[in-house]
Amino acid sequence: QVQLVESGGGLVQAGGSLRLSCVASGTIYSINIMNWWRQAPGKQRELVASVDSFGFTTYSEFVKDRFVVSRDNARDTVDLQMNNLKPEDTVVYYCNAEGLYSPRDHASDYWGQGTQVTVSE
Repeated sequence: QVQLVESGGGLVQAGGSLRLSCVASGTIYSINIMNWWRQAPGKQRELVASVDSFGFTTYSEFVKDRFVVSRDNARDTVDLQMNNLKPEDTVVYYCNAEGLYSPRDHASDYWGQGTQVTVSE
């Protein structure tokens, strides 16, 4: 059974940094793209950053030049280094494996449970 588990959220002052990590556990052949999303209460989930299996990355405009996404294909992990955090970054962050292949999955999508990030003034 594949599971995604995030860690690293918490409370930080504005201008500070946090590093989120996500590990996909279970028997996994490959994952096409690993994404970080975030969602504020009452709002739609928005894509923060993506990294494909070749290491190609994309970022939303609101985190570009502040956040860095990286992954380890051998360990099925993806990290999000968040720098110069702002109060508006206070939301729940979700890890997403897009196009996951396993003995039971063919291009499936999986989501983590989310981790709260709170940035104080």
